[in-house]
Amino acid sequence: MIEIKTRSIKESLIKVPGSKSYTHRLLIAAALSNGPCIIKNPLKSEDTLLSLKALQQMGIIAYEKSDSVEIKGAKGEFQPCNDPIYLANSGTSMRLLTALAALGQGTYTLTGSKRMQERPIKNLLEGLNQIGVKARAVNNNGCPPVMIQGEKQRGGVIELDCSISSQYLSALLLIGPCTTKGLDVKVSKGPVSKPYLDMTVEIMSQFNIAVNQQGYQSFKVAGNQIYQSGNYQVEPDCSQAGYFWAAGAITGKAVKVLGLSSDSLQGDVRLAEVFRQMGCYVKYDSDGILVKGGDLKGVEVDMADMPDMVPTLAVTAAFASGTTIIKNVAHLKAKESDRLSAVATELGKMGIKVSLMDSGLIIEGGKPKGAIINTYNDHRIAMSFGVAGLKIAGIKIKDENCVAKSFPNFWEVFNSLY
Repeated sequence: MIEIKTRSIKESLIKVPGSKSYTHRLLIAAALSNGPCIIKNPLKSEDTLLSLKALQQMGIIAYEKSDSVEIKGAKGEFQPCNDPIYLANSGTSMRLLTALAALGQGTYTLTGSKRMQERPIKNLLEGLNQIGVKARAVNNNGCPPVMIQGEKQRGGVIELDCSISSQYLSALLLIGPCTTKGLDVKVSKGPVSKPYLDMTVEIMSQFNIAVNQQGYQSFKVAGNQIYQSGNYQVEPDCSQAGYFWAAGAITGKAVKVLGLSSDSLQGDVRLAEVFRQMGCYVKYDSDGILVKGGDLKGVEVDMADMPDMVPTLAVTAAFASGTTIIKNVAHLKAKESDRLSAVATELGKMGIKVSLMDSGLIIEGGKPKGAIINTYNDHRIAMSFGVAGLKIAGIKIKDENCVAKSFPNFWEVFNSLY
């Protein structure tokens, strides 16, 4: 447990690591490619390294360098894997690799932590079943561990429920080019988190893979396409930027996160605009995005496309005057923790009135007080509530090292604010 130092921060220029979402997808695409790939500025965190290790277990040759990862693509062919593939609580790894395993040889078992074994994957398994893939939940409960029978896939038509996660669709899109007939996916519900689908399609385009879509309800990927090997760059992570923009928002100091622009396909870049609505000064410079706090006021905002930023916004809202309403994020209940309940509980400890809705939160801004914050082994809870300690004394973060999941040196960068 650490206690956050409550003292004035300086106006800061912050560098955050590469995007977790981009890194996962680029690792998968590189493994599917026709030769050597270099991924520059990847995020090297617990989650992304789990994906990398899993690919190695499946026969992919990959090496970590100081600022890159080198992968030799195998044209969508994977080796048998007798040992279970352990993915801890990395939901992205579990979903993307569940689909990837369908291209392999033999039976693959993917498992994870206790919390992972409570997180839903039924809709993806049903989607794979529709094109003839033998994929099932070992415990018949729609959650990991899962078993997938790998073989050459023909593809076909899938009707997919994406109301819980857009990653189900991203996983299928990524394997579509490696099927013989291609995939035609109709979205029956959702999708949530649309910017992550944009990211998947854009990364596939970088590898010379075409995806035809009609809005977010129909996606077609032709079969027998080849992911082209090459050099690829991971942009900084907007999710991680959000904690530092929040630091600027609640302290009134200017904090710029370097290397980001408003053109990013990462949905979380839009958090800066939410902070502008709350009364912050926001500036988009050629070298990054700056946020400086002002007189914060509550807002009503649909966060369906940037759900990972809900804890960050909620903590910031605690310092704003008036009411903040966060809508359309029911899918947060299935994240690393039930983030809606977690945020409501921990803000309540700080003396902030929070109403928990089925699909969101209502937060009454006020005068937060210090508290011991339970992180629920959830990196985003730890980082978000750490920001609160910049403004109020007595914030203590339990299990602070859970940030290793996505931002191993978070506390080091955080302390650079002083």
